[in-house]
Amino acid sequence: MRPIIEFCTNNMHHGTDKLMKKLEANPDYDVIEYGCLGNCGECYMFPYALVNGEIVAAATAEELEKQVEHKIKEIEAMFDLLGE
Repeated sequence: MRPIIEFCTNNMHHGTDKLMKKLEANPDYDVIEYGCLGNCGECYMFPYALVNGEIVAAATAEELEKQVEHKIKEIEAMFDLLGE
């Protein structure tokens, strides 16, 4: 299972651009940048990304990286339970 991690261009002022580039370097992830993801309130307030369609947000870009990795592990564990 390759997680899909989506970023909003308008959220880059929170430092998510560096995180996006770091995650893009991992061949196990599909990283996509969009002009807008339609979560304007979240986008304005916090660094965030979508991981397989679910919002993952944090107070800082560094914390967001930890949260994204946690969400990926959570999804992988679910797939392991299902035997997929």
